[in-house]
Amino acid sequence: MAEEYKYDYFNISFPAKYVAHVEINRPEKMNAFVEQMWLNLSAIFRRLSHDPTVRAIILTGAGDRAFTAGLDVKAAAEGSITRTSEDPARTANALRRHIYEFQSCISDVEKCEKPVIAILHGISYGLALDLSLSADIRLSTSTTQFSIKEVDIGLAADIGTLSRLPKAVGSLSWVKDVTLSARIFGSEEALRVGLVSGVYKDKKEAVAEGLKLASLIASKSPVATMGTKELVNYSRDHGVEEGLRYTAAWNAAMVQTQDVKDAMLSGLQKRKPTFSKL
Repeated sequence: MAEEYKYDYFNISFPAKYVAHVEINRPEKMNAFVEQMWLNLSAIFRRLSHDPTVRAIILTGAGDRAFTAGLDVKAAAEGSITRTSEDPARTANALRRHIYEFQSCISDVEKCEKPVIAILHGISYGLALDLSLSADIRLSTSTTQFSIKEVDIGLAADIGTLSRLPKAVGSLSWVKDVTLSARIFGSEEALRVGLVSGVYKDKKEAVAEGLKLASLIASKSPVATMGTKELVNYSRDHGVEEGLRYTAAWNAAMVQTQDVKDAMLSGLQKRKPTFSKL
């Protein structure tokens, strides 16, 4: 099946039943992103979202040096971000469209129906945070270095970190600390504030644990995991009453499935349930 997923700058493999592994593959540049990479990322996750043979996804970076060092600043400086016209309004509109497109590509990870586990290692700067905050679960290594670097290149982060980070961790003071200073912090601090949910010795161990978790998720009903992701994300962005109403409307349809009967019977019969593809 991997032969069907051929995209520049990415390796896609299927290391376990119902599990996909997406690897950012530009290690010679510390997996820094050029425009084609975020366009391909979007295409990959939209496709995996609807792939009936996939129920969980792990996201990693190739090589040992970096998950991703963020945006390839040199390429960006030569691209559309610096193109101007004589009319400031037209320049602004072109930039707005460009930012929306970039945001949308990264948001396709969050919109993916399948749970996504990001495994951050080495240098994890800038876009690494935008991207991993769109994932559902974040794991890291004891040597991961995080930084929200955008203020160091003269702009406010605009691809998702400033919108998602305050909802992912428990301290707004800490969010402003790291976003305003661009300081480097490590996995111990990331774990303390809730940015990551697990820290492992090295990349090999973190990927192994991520794969184990993805396989466990993939063993569940795909209807149930899809619904859980959808409802948690909705409730994060809405009040409790709205979340309850949406949950009721969602499950009014989604509990009408053979999966519920199979799961209940398997518990009574002390056997492992199997579920149809989504």
